[in-house]
Amino acid sequence: MADDVTPAGYDEVSKDDVLRWLDQLDGRKASDRRGAERALIEAGPDALRFLPESRSNFSIEASERLARVRAALMAKKTTTQSKAVRIKFSGSMTLEEALEVISRETQIEFEHSADSSLPIQATSAPLSFWNALDLVLDQANLDVNHYGGDRETISLVPRAEARRRRVDSAAYAGVYRIEPTSVSARRVFNDGQQSGLNLSMELCWQPGMTPIGLTIPVDQLSGKLDDGSRLQPQTTQLTIDIAANRDIQFSEFYLPLELPAGNPTKIERISGTIDSMLPGKTHDFELPLTKIGSEKTVDSMTVKLERVQPNGGIYEVRFNVEVKDASEAMESHRQWLFQNTVYVIDRDGNRIENLGYELYRRSESGVGMGYLFDIDDLVDAKLIYSSPTSIVRSRVDFVLQDIALP
Repeated sequence: MADDVTPAGYDEVSKDDVLRWLDQLDGRKASDRRGAERALIEAGPDALRFLPESRSNFSIEASERLARVRAALMAKKTTTQSKAVRIKFSGSMTLEEALEVISRETQIEFEHSADSSLPIQATSAPLSFWNALDLVLDQANLDVNHYGGDRETISLVPRAEARRRRVDSAAYAGVYRIEPTSVSARRVFNDGQQSGLNLSMELCWQPGMTPIGLTIPVDQLSGKLDDGSRLQPQTTQLTIDIAANRDIQFSEFYLPLELPAGNPTKIERISGTIDSMLPGKTHDFELPLTKIGSEKTVDSMTVKLERVQPNGGIYEVRFNVEVKDASEAMESHRQWLFQNTVYVIDRDGNRIENLGYELYRRSESGVGMGYLFDIDDLVDAKLIYSSPTSIVRSRVDFVLQDIALP
């Protein structure tokens, strides 16, 4: 391969380099074509902004190479955007300083009434968001109130006396924190198949990383009891589907298990897999309300303004959202498109919240939505649709230990 198609050492790829490699995708020599494809992929996601969707003069082979390059770069980009943050403390600090370190990495704020000067002894090893926060909260005798705060704020409250240490109670897997909250057993004498053991769980995710579709495959669950016997899942369902909402950073569900024989006193170990789709970076799509038909594309998402019409003294704004190559995310998890923030900015810069919406179109790759706004003047007003622009599949394993049985 020629040296001019080797991207080694590039920290930030230039437009000239990308265009040169792009030309060589249709070069005379097979080695140049292969080298150009590899160079574009190795250049990283920064090369995406210089790549066209297609070239009319490209051969079939070059078009296929370009499509592979775009797919590879999009995969790299969404994987990078959807990674769990890693928080690193620096030895002894106060509660205020420790929470500030977490805030800097996640843009999440904390509200509490504890003494901000409380000493915190933190590890120097990088930790996930929830592991780092739990380490701090345990030392400050604090807990999380999931029903307080908002998308940008977590409410902290005094920890109940009987509450176990948060670090000892939970498992951390990727962007998730999973914790058992209760165990209930039932024995049905006239129908043994109705007997069972339900393990109630709490699943939290990293702020800003609300999953799009969240399941636990039942066949991946396995456990061991302290008497040496195996803990088996009930096989009445294939997956445990868990609802996720952007307005609250946790969800509750239960694991359906078979009622164990004998007299075990605890679950020594239970493991499973969390299967989900995670959002990439959020983008604000801005569309002028006077420019019907205008559209914007970022990554795999396109938002197009279709109609603005009066509706009983207010305006209905209709727009279409298409997500390219995201069929799995659209099949049964479209609700994430409805949970995104939608508002209007008027000519004076005032934010106008929507008064509700309706779904007027559904397709394999997107939806059409109509939102109502109380707008005085459409001139210089613009619609804002804030949404993740890409999706990445995530599968992480978890292990929980020492869960006391009733």
